[in-house]
Amino acid sequence: MTELPELESGEEIVERVGKARDRLFTELEKKIVGQHDVIEQLVIAILARGHALLTGVPGLGKTLLVRSVAEAFSLSFKRIQFTPDLMPADIFGTEVVEEDPATGKRSFRFVPGPVFSNILLADEINRTPPKTQAALLEAMEERQVTAAGETHSLKPPFFVLATQNPIELEGTYPLPEAQLDRFLFNVVMDYLPIEEEVKMVAATTSPAKEPLAEILSGEEVIALQDLVRKVPVSTDVADFAVRLTASSRPTHKNASSLAKEKIKWGAGSRASQSLVLAGKARALLNGRYAVSLEDIRELAKPVLRHRIIPTFQAEADGVKSDDLIESLIAEL
Repeated sequence: MTELPELESGEEIVERVGKARDRLFTELEKKIVGQHDVIEQLVIAILARGHALLTGVPGLGKTLLVRSVAEAFSLSFKRIQFTPDLMPADIFGTEVVEEDPATGKRSFRFVPGPVFSNILLADEINRTPPKTQAALLEAMEERQVTAAGETHSLKPPFFVLATQNPIELEGTYPLPEAQLDRFLFNVVMDYLPIEEEVKMVAATTSPAKEPLAEILSGEEVIALQDLVRKVPVSTDVADFAVRLTASSRPTHKNASSLAKEKIKWGAGSRASQSLVLAGKARALLNGRYAVSLEDIRELAKPVLRHRIIPTFQAEADGVKSDDLIESLIAEL
């Protein structure tokens, strides 16, 4: 395991993480106005070694946000614009034929695609058909890709951040449930308040700013990801996370009346794991070395909103996943 340099005690580790967090937000605010909760959730996802789905209409600065996070973390960054004609080879890479000029012998050489990076931005992922969407599954779950029968490992840290437009927009394909479940978070990015939008317009139309300072190296990010796994979680907190997830399953014996009436499909066991793991990352990021119930409650929406499918009647009544999650938490 990569070790964080010059750290001996748990208090020193937490203190250093807290300082890094403050510096990170200070740097990102030079380019990103507002969106504090969105930034925090993205950082939590990276520390939890997860992936994030960023949902919002075009023009909210999603690409700039991801590029800025990669810059502050000193990580390599690649972007793929998903389109209806995008093929899996455009993501993974392909084999090309090369001829040795001396011998005339031909051989195949693998040319890596943009997936071979630390942070991969899958821009407008729901504008490409399901076949290409599903091509990311192996990379996201196994941190490897298979091309022409040969497996290629992805260098850590590896993080997929996919942006999607609301599915009501024309030309979008809903993501398969199996792929949605691979995302630790579904982060909703909304319009800025008028005051903050005024600041954003003033900042983005002024002369170019200096590059962001590098807060953490790739090695330090890996060390923090390992450290997150060691953050203790009490039985009560783990029990709350599991009961919250189980209450969303309409066929479960502990299902609430709300779930039986308004939820077609509830969250699986991976959601319980994600709640606890993200809670560990949030606790560490906020200077604590123990997970609280508040961590679970605060992260319930980004963890569960893409894993809970309302019934047709609930959707017709205007009930959203976030509404259901709030009700489930209230019942517990």
